[in-house]
Amino acid sequence: MQLTVTTWNINSVRLRIDLVLRFLAEHKPDVLCLQETKCPDDAFPLKALRGSGYEHVMFAGQKGYNGVAILSRFPLHTRAVMGFCERPDARHISAVLGPEAGAASGIVLHDFYVPAGGDVPDRDLNPKFAHKLDFLAELRAWGGKRVSGPAILVGDLNVAPLEHDVWSHRQLLDVVSHTPVETEALEILRGEAGWVDTARHLTPEPEKIYTWWSYRSPDWSAANKGRRLDHAWVSPDLAGTVRKVEVLREARAWERPSDHVPVTLTLEL
Repeated sequence: MQLTVTTWNINSVRLRIDLVLRFLAEHKPDVLCLQETKCPDDAFPLKALRGSGYEHVMFAGQKGYNGVAILSRFPLHTRAVMGFCERPDARHISAVLGPEAGAASGIVLHDFYVPAGGDVPDRDLNPKFAHKLDFLAELRAWGGKRVSGPAILVGDLNVAPLEHDVWSHRQLLDVVSHTPVETEALEILRGEAGWVDTARHLTPEPEKIYTWWSYRSPDWSAANKGRRLDHAWVSPDLAGTVRKVEVLREARAWERPSDHVPVTLTLEL
């Protein structure tokens, strides 16, 4: 069977519910993982999402910022939420695909939203950057042992780790999301646990891959100054099942879009 899992920083699920419903209707992934839902749990648009055919939904949110959610065609089990840096700020949720998922049964889904880190890449001058580095350190400690069993980790990790994950490696070396301290931290924690970066597994450098284009650009498409901040990783035992990773660039041009676009991973199980 094929399993499709999409990750998308939606930048407010209520504000952009029409975009979510459009994406689900047009692309029909088996699983959609959202980040930055910016929605308390009691206001999550559960009815609309279930009405689109995704009966199985788990979410962790808070008012105004952060927030993560998993929508699935298959039943989800074992909801878990991890806190990092002693902050209950809704940056992680996980679930397990149930027996009804067939060959995908038992796969653990992890949905992460790593702190953006502000604008100043100095932990002593910028508490937001310090928080980001501490979060990555705790994420490394959580995943310090190699992944056990089939698992998929997706989300807005807010780091473009490789040279060709940004429009200009040289110009962005001192810009938050591509500084050496961040990129090294992300690659070390990924490597230690054995996670496979599926986009680069299929599309090695030097080909450019972007998933985010800033709102600040007056013509984002023409300038094309993007970064690859959204990631889909799999455990080593799933590496051989990876068939495709699609970046839906056109979604950046939808009306009132998120600055991130959907990234869809396809596995053949």
